Amino acid sequence: MEIKVPAVGESVIDALVAKWEKKSGDFVNKDDILCELETDKITFTLQADAAGTLKVLVPEGETVKIGTVIGTIAVSSGPVPPETHPSAAPSLAPSSPSVRKLAAETGVDLAAIAGSGKEGRIVAEDLPESGNEEIPLTVRSEEPVTYGAGGQATKKSPDLQNPEPRTSNLEPQSPNLRERRVPLSPIRKRIAERLLAVRQHTAMLTTFNEVDMSRVVELRRQYREHYQQQFGAKPGLMPFFVKACCEALREFPAVNASIDDSDIVFHDYYDIGIAIGGDKGLVVPVLRDADRLRFREIDVQIEAYTAKVKENRLVIADLEGGTFTISNGGVYGSLLSTPIINPPQSAVLGMHAIQERPVVRDNQIVIRPMMYLALSYDHRLIDGRVAVQFLKRAKELLEEPEELLLEG
Repeated sequence: MEIKVPAVGESVIDALVAKWEKKSGDFVNKDDILCELETDKITFTLQADAAGTLKVLVPEGETVKIGTVIGTIAVSSGPVPPETHPSAAPSLAPSSPSVRKLAAETGVDLAAIAGSGKEGRIVAEDLPESGNEEIPLTVRSEEPVTYGAGGQATKKSPDLQNPEPRTSNLEPQSPNLRERRVPLSPIRKRIAERLLAVRQHTAMLTTFNEVDMSRVVELRRQYREHYQQQFGAKPGLMPFFVKACCEALREFPAVNASIDDSDIVFHDYYDIGIAIGGDKGLVVPVLRDADRLRFREIDVQIEAYTAKVKENRLVIADLEGGTFTISNGGVYGSLLSTPIINPPQSAVLGMHAIQERPVVRDNQIVIRPMMYLALSYDHRLIDGRVAVQFLKRAKELLEEPEELLLEG
């Protein structure tokens, strides 16, 4: 049985064999995960369609065309050999292809490494310099010892005229040990191309405002217990922003539009992209008809997308379309940034960290949970006045969110 790289979208022409979960000669069961493939849009896994013995034809790190045979399975109807049963195999922590390559070159057994990265992931810093036991950093003072033919140990007299240089493993043996060269993955290449294209083909500007999150914070606190009892989860922050943006987009349709050659395409629907960070880069799955979704439905869909990103289960259809994007840099601690437009869209809203700051209310200095908002937009289509008014309207809805709750 041949293992081929499947077609995952019309615009995807090749894929990187990022990781083999099994190796040649392994017996695999039906539905076992065989390998991880990476395209310029998504990362996904291939599963075995039948039980049998695997033969790997394309090694990790190679990029191949869609439809390429990367391995075969010699189909078997017999039972799984005990020594190759998944439960008998050592459980390896996740790691990137570059880390596995470095481990192979230095003779390191990854099964013996405890990963320090996210969710136990093994990173390059976890690997010792070689697969041997670590060499003590102190220099031994004993004279060298040799063994004669009879096995008797004798001390070698030091050559005082030509002393041997002493080395320490604190000094790099080669300049190459201090740097690594890893090819750009298809996703990183595509991200780089798109970011450059945005700069070159749009007149991108960014306008800023800040929003007092007091009412949103209080509403989430007030209804947390009831929400938890009803849905088994805490109320999220993102639904407030999705709903506020949908309402503001309805009032300022140019922000929800796009340019197609010499035409302006106005979208009378609201498909909101939610930027989610993954190990391979940022992806933007889309909430379809977000204006029709209830608060909990928005939370559920975002949670599902986040899980799919972590498990490499996103499909091209999850990413297609989208009329406007929301990116939350606040989850990483960002206080202020200028988000980049996700083409062919014309605008993106950047959320940031909520920070207790002194503000003036009724001539009094008070402390409020504040968030900076950033709206990047294509000035070819959206005037500065419209961009400022859109952001101001979103701010008003977030500072008085009861209207959003009545609708959603």
